Amino acid sequence: MASMQTAAAALRLRDGRSTCVGPVQFSRGWRRSGCVKMKAADMNTRKIHVTPLREKRSGGGEAEANGGYLLGGFVAEDRFVYRQTFVIRSYETGPDKTATMETLMNLLQVIDHVSRICHDFLTMIREFGSQETALNHVSSAGVAGNGFGATREMSIRKLIWVVTRIQLQVDVYSSWGDVVEVDTWVDAAGKNGMRRDWIIRDYNTNKIISRATSTWVNMNRETRKVSKIPDEVRKEIQPFYLNKVAITPQNFDTHKIEKLTDQTAHRIHNGLAPRWSDMDANQHVNNVKYFGWLLESVPINVLEDYNMTSMTLEYRRECRQSNLLESLTTIKVNGEDTQMLECTHLLRMEEDKADIVRARSVWQLKQPRHNI
Repeated sequence: MASMQTAAAALRLRDGRSTCVGPVQFSRGWRRSGCVKMKAADMNTRKIHVTPLREKRSGGGEAEANGGYLLGGFVAEDRFVYRQTFVIRSYETGPDKTATMETLMNLLQVIDHVSRICHDFLTMIREFGSQETALNHVSSAGVAGNGFGATREMSIRKLIWVVTRIQLQVDVYSSWGDVVEVDTWVDAAGKNGMRRDWIIRDYNTNKIISRATSTWVNMNRETRKVSKIPDEVRKEIQPFYLNKVAITPQNFDTHKIEKLTDQTAHRIHNGLAPRWSDMDANQHVNNVKYFGWLLESVPINVLEDYNMTSMTLEYRRECRQSNLLESLTTIKVNGEDTQMLECTHLLRMEEDKADIVRARSVWQLKQPRHNI
């Protein structure tokens, strides 16, 4: 059923991008079902053809592997940007039928993982001179297999990428059935970090509806200690750096996130327990899961009556499956605008009260929806 909902939603593509007038089947083997690459499907009564979602924009280039696609998307802007298209599915929306913030966070994570593999592929092209040899080498040597996006030099040194900070801004929440296009790219973040940015566009209007930026560092996967980026690793990733920002400096959240305590928090929700399904391939809790736990202490009337327009998260400590957690939130009116709220959040260990994630969010009162 979900596949048919997604397929029907894809019919909303703007003029010139689709010739479909009925249900379609999605190609199998994609990293995330719902990516809008479609094929002709025999629906018993007629054959339906959909033009693949692929275009060359001004100043951009594309990789020609797998018919121009790499794991559901393609590289653009001279191979510095990875681009992929998604359909917002029914179970990715909330009670108001719009995408949740967790859905947006998941989209960023999906395209982040895939783009890292895409960069490994392009590295092989440069080294071995042909896409066929590059693909064979990636497949046989498992270049992208040891942790999400670990380069060869990182794998040798038992290093993985971990996120330390994410800032997300949302102008418009997509609705069920909308098609969105996500771009991501990387750049340096100081001497020992890497910055990954994203923009999300409405596919029909090409208007940017969300922006995000994040900071990543190397960590030893065995000792779990943060490491400087070795020169050998830096040489591998520097060719993909793009001097471009998703969030402008004047909109960048540089303010300190205060630590909440039992005395300063308005609400505390305890007893949160990670499950096995919350763990990722690097053996720590998926960072999107932290986001959901932070919202556990937000009052239900805020969740119902307000839209979150921005959030900044600072990741301070790992969380294991055996840990019990507490979520704390405090709320205040944002300046003189009574329709704006600012929340400070904390996710901490229940036993020793050690910080895991500090966060700050801004909420806007929802506008009444008029039914026609």
